[in-house]
Formats: sequence, C-alpha cells, structure tokens
Amino acid sequence: MDLELKGKIAFVGGSSSGIGRAVAETLADEGCVVVLSGRREDALRSAAEEMSERTGASHRWVVVDFRAKDQVTTAIDKVLQNFGHVDILVTNSGGPPPGSFDDLDEERWRQAYENTLMHVVRLTRGFVAGMQERKWGRIINITSISVKEPVPRLLLSNAFRAAVTGLAKTLSRELGQDNITVNNVAPGYTDTDRLRELLQSEAGKTGLSVDEVKRDLASRAPLGRLGRPYEIAALVAFLASEQASYISGATIPIDGGLLHGLL
Repeated sequence: MDLELKGKIAFVGGSSSGIGRAVAETLADEGCVVVLSGRREDALRSAAEEMSERTGASHRWVVVDFRAKDQVTTAIDKVLQNFGHVDILVTNSGGPPPGSFDDLDEERWRQAYENTLMHVVRLTRGFVAGMQERKWGRIINITSISVKEPVPRLLLSNAFRAAVTGLAKTLSRELGQDNITVNNVAPGYTDTDRLRELLQSEAGKTGLSVDEVKRDLASRAPLGRLGRPYEIAALVAFLASEQASYISGATIPIDGGLLHGLL
C-alpha cells in the first residue's frame, strides 16, 4: 500500500529512542522528511544520520526539553525557519514518574503538566497554522491505554494523558473543516526503556525480579506478549496517510487485547 507520504514534513517528539524513534524511522522509510526531537543530542544526531543514509533524504533534529516552554518555542521556530511548515505532528514524550497520590508533590504535578499536556498544546499551536493554510494536516498524539482504563500507580499519566485525549477530540471538530485529522494512539505495555524503568520500580516494591514482573505484564494481554515499538509506528504511519483521511477524533488502543472495556 502506498501511504502517499513522500515529501511530507513530519515532526516527531521524543524520537531519540523507543516508540518515538520507531515512528521517526517508519515515516522516513515512507518518504517523509523527519525532524526528530528530544533531550539527547547524541542519540538524535545518530538516528537522523542513519535515517538520512538509508533513505537519501536530509533528516534533521532539534534538542528540546518539553518541560520548558522557552525550549519548545525555540524548537518550533527552528523547524519553521528551516521548512516553513509541518504536515504531520506526532506528539510523544517520556511518561511522568510513577506514584500514588501521597507520593507526588506539587512540583511533580507541575512537571508532568508541562511535559505531558502543555507541550502538546504548544506544538499544536506552533504548527497548526501552516496546516490550515495548506488545507492538509495530521496531528497524532502518543498517549497510553491509561486514557481508557487507569493504570495503578501511574496517577500523573492517568490524569494528563486523559487531558490530551479531550484536547484531541475537541480539536478534531474544530480543525476538520481544514482537512486536518487529529487522533490518539494509545499503546499498552510496550518493550521500551520507559517500560523497563517501570518494571524496576514495580520489582522493588513487590520483591519480584524484573524478569518476573515483565512476564506477568506480558501474560495479561490475550496475545501473551509485550508490544513492539514498530507495531505502534505502523499504526501512526497509517493514520498519517491519505488512506486514513476519514479517521479523526479517535483514540486507538494498541495493546494486544489487554483492555477489558468495550470502548
């Protein structure tokens, strides 16, 4: 299937590793010119160089801490100066720290608010005008199955990723007249560095080994395994494509059947 993405400009958040990097590489392989972003310049540079060598396109990167408003603004300005617009915005950031209500002080709430919700608002505000002018755009937010079924001890993620979902649904109605679709991809337990951090935290609390906790998580999904970053990326690429032009306002779980609810 030709996804008709050749030449599209894509900005991918948190793309130095994990799901974000898989998304960046998949979009590049489909013909997009990709701007990677995140805090780790060495990893971003390495990923962009590998992608450029493989695809023949010149992929770029910007270093940005999504918790810092000024850095997000600077990143947006750099991208627009270099490319003029963005066709595809994929928001993605490292998840906030785990914890129950009593564990989380106000500063952690503030950081999670900036990193999980407000950076989505700022990136969307920065890039959506170009999409409206060109009458074509895709906004795809990487959230979590926690937006449909809260995950124990991930209170900050449960709260702010749900807010992103509400934002996206509202934007899908406001921006549809400009041929801009807005969707959320909600991964379940996916084999990434972030999951390994959560596994270590859970192992420390339960007395189990990391491998035991990992096997338990994998067994909860009917498919009996963890997700793979490139499986998430394939869904993102489809939602970015012309073939998905009538999908908007959706939150799509990709969790191996883990969720129990009907919706």
